[in-house]
Amino acid sequence: MDEVEFLVIGSGSGLDVANVAVNNGQSVAVVEKGPLGGTCLNRGCIPSKMLLYHADVLETVERAGEFQIKTEVTGVDFAGIVREVNEDVREDAESIRRGLRSSDRHALYEGEGRFVDERTVEIAAGEDEGARIRAETVLIAAGTRPAVPDIDGIEAVEYLTSTEALQLETPPEHLVIVGGGYIAAELAHFFGTFGSEVTIIGRRPNLLPEADEAVAAAFTERYAERFTVHAGHAATAVSESGGAVTVEAEPYEYGEGVVEGETVTASGDALLVAAGRVPNSDTLNLEAAGVETDERGFVETDEYLRTTAEGVWALGDIVGEYLLKHSANHEAGAVAQNVFGDELRPVDYSAMPFAVFASPEVAGVGALEQDLREEGREYATRTYRYEDTARGSAMKAEGFVKPIIDLDGEILGCHVIGPEASNLVQEVVVAMTAGSGTVQDIRQSVHIHPALSEVVQRAFAGQFTRGGHSHAHEHSG
Repeated sequence: MDEVEFLVIGSGSGLDVANVAVNNGQSVAVVEKGPLGGTCLNRGCIPSKMLLYHADVLETVERAGEFQIKTEVTGVDFAGIVREVNEDVREDAESIRRGLRSSDRHALYEGEGRFVDERTVEIAAGEDEGARIRAETVLIAAGTRPAVPDIDGIEAVEYLTSTEALQLETPPEHLVIVGGGYIAAELAHFFGTFGSEVTIIGRRPNLLPEADEAVAAAFTERYAERFTVHAGHAATAVSESGGAVTVEAEPYEYGEGVVEGETVTASGDALLVAAGRVPNSDTLNLEAAGVETDERGFVETDEYLRTTAEGVWALGDIVGEYLLKHSANHEAGAVAQNVFGDELRPVDYSAMPFAVFASPEVAGVGALEQDLREEGREYATRTYRYEDTARGSAMKAEGFVKPIIDLDGEILGCHVIGPEASNLVQEVVVAMTAGSGTVQDIRQSVHIHPALSEVVQRAFAGQFTRGGHSHAHEHSG
């Protein structure tokens, strides 16, 4: 049996902590069953956003006529785009692998790791099958995989998950997507821009149900103009015949109230299942390590990211707090501090932003209005539209910024739909985490004119409507 001081299962953000361990003079083992770099690099944000930028470029060219510029797209090398992106990803993963293999402080074990005892892992399959490693400290960072819902007939048909969709070298003629979250939204934008007819079937009343209700409603409306959208429907059966996949979907009851609508069917030459993700905890034999999971299978941790087993920590998607790469990086910093620092510090999730790189782009941070209303909390909110700024008008941009504050002016959240949403929301994140956390951080900062950031400035500068009621409330600070 090999013995090390620090062992990490997974080579995504967990590698950040492994490198801190090395810098602290510890011997380190890294266990990884797939390409190095984790989900983000190989199957997630990096390849998807690289591909999506190509769609953004094509969309910009196709909109040129709105600006009195005549253009013509004479061809698209779709296969070349996909191959170039995936080759870049493979090179990056291999670079990480070579770095670990050549390190005299890291030991790389390639294969599927499973616990066989406390802080003891065996490689059950893969290049290093049979190896056993025991460590003083173990970090579980093994991520998630695409969820496949229980749909009648799903096992008998060919379908794609996001993993396979990012490898397609020909866009489908008609892509049917089951799921209404950010993966469905982004891949609909990608394939739709490159010519696929797209049908989306989502269970919730709006697409992007984890976003603010006003943003989700506006996004769904825009997508319904681009694609066929069956919101409020759950896929119940799927079949395949003559190269076509057909999905049946029934009206789906979410929350209280009567479900309206009819059974719908959608057929296409490709089916994408984008119905969330499930943790890889079921592959790790966590019982042997004394590590407990919740009812969904995510690893239970305390506020410091310690699991229920002594000396075992966890971070990233497998913890299930936020399935976002920047959240995993944030957690890696917290684990490094808590394992190797002088004192324990809880993880601060108070201003964790998210973004959806679709068209329109969506981003947000902090509280959602629907949650505040359900909790009975007092708040005030307003919206300000892109087209009411000089830059937004010049861009012929559609969208809005929606800040949410408490009655003392503290920023509770901010939600954006429109161009550069992921960049615009960052100002608010900084205000919430590094500033006073109030509207004054935005109001008192000089904003470049006529930059797009003026839409954020003006959103925070006017009258707010209190708690969704009809009377106005202006915070004077």
